[in-house]
Amino acid sequence: MEKILAIFRNSIKSPDVRKKILFTGFIFLISRVFAHIPVPGVNLAQLQALFSQNQFLALLDVFSGGTLANFSVMALGLNPYINASIILQLLTMVFPKLEELQKEGEAGRQKINQYTRMLTVPLAILQAIGMYALLRNQTIITNLNPLNLISLILTMTAGTMLLVWMGELITERGIGNGISLLIFAGIISRIPVLFTQTATTVNAQNFFNIAIFAVMGILVVASIIVINEATRQITVYYAKQVRGNKMYGGQSTHLPLRLNQAGVIPIIFAVSLVLLPSLIANYLSVSKNLVLHNIGSAITVWLNPSGFLYNAIYFILVVGFTYFYTAVVFNPKKISEEIQKYGGFIPGIRPGTPTANYLNYILTRITLAGALFLGLIAILPSIAKLFTNVPNLILGGTGILIVVSVILETIKAIEAQLVMRNYEGYNK
Repeated sequence: MEKILAIFRNSIKSPDVRKKILFTGFIFLISRVFAHIPVPGVNLAQLQALFSQNQFLALLDVFSGGTLANFSVMALGLNPYINASIILQLLTMVFPKLEELQKEGEAGRQKINQYTRMLTVPLAILQAIGMYALLRNQTIITNLNPLNLISLILTMTAGTMLLVWMGELITERGIGNGISLLIFAGIISRIPVLFTQTATTVNAQNFFNIAIFAVMGILVVASIIVINEATRQITVYYAKQVRGNKMYGGQSTHLPLRLNQAGVIPIIFAVSLVLLPSLIANYLSVSKNLVLHNIGSAITVWLNPSGFLYNAIYFILVVGFTYFYTAVVFNPKKISEEIQKYGGFIPGIRPGTPTANYLNYILTRITLAGALFLGLIAILPSIAKLFTNVPNLILGGTGILIVVSVILETIKAIEAQLVMRNYEGYNK
């Protein structure tokens, strides 16, 4: 805690870091203003009543930051962009040209980001059409003429792209990862609403259960911090090298492999995919076609957020995306080449391919522990509700994991900015 307070004090004292923090806060403020600008023609009272009665829609509203319940111009949130990111990441494994772009460094990443933004537009249009069809069947939104419908779709698509632009502005000029921070801000903004809903249902019978839930929440936060900070240290020795009249090397260091190498990204990806069938089911269940209605009702029953199948799929998706994203962000072959380039070696392991295989072996084992932890945290709310019977605490382990992980990553980003500026001042 003292270290965090010291980082906060130093960030306030540093003009550049303070400017970045204020800029990030300003973007947060703008995003929350847009989150409360509703799209015309929607019965907000009826819409909010629907969200309060449907657990799936309530969960979806939490991750949208309340934009769905308000049906604001940003009602789609960042879901189209996240889905586009998933598709592009998968395509890099299929198309060699995309894989080559990914290996080109900053220039390649910028091109992939551009492709992601381009793919976000059609996905946002499709999701806007689906959202309109769902609300029209629920008689929450009136039938629109073609011009008004096009205006609605373009408004919602523009809202998503504006949110993506804000996220990229934070990444470029602010502190931390902009997309993660905007999701974090949306979840935080819904916490007072969730606690207010819970407080209205508190009585002597379930007060004890809520206390147990609160203690579990504290333990979950502590475990998330421990797992996020846990690393496996790989010892690397550097041989002595003579260059001219000087000798270099002859020292040892450590290569830290994080237990949770992928961070919070697997949870965000998994949430986007696991909610998609339920969203389609909500649309089909109100269809006038009997076959489509039965299919939608069956999916709704089988993929109930409190049901076994939903949580099993959620758990598997989190574990799978943890391995997938770890493979994307950490390349054992590249690391082994860098170690060999500077005359380093791992004791007992030959340089080159054997080193890459060894790092991959270690990474696979520690990632299993991190992936199982993330999966358990994701389904923990459903397990907890079986014992506490507290229905309104929808935030759950997933939201807590995102909030805590983003806070930790942002603190590290601020600390890195402070270290860089102190180093520059020392050089001057």
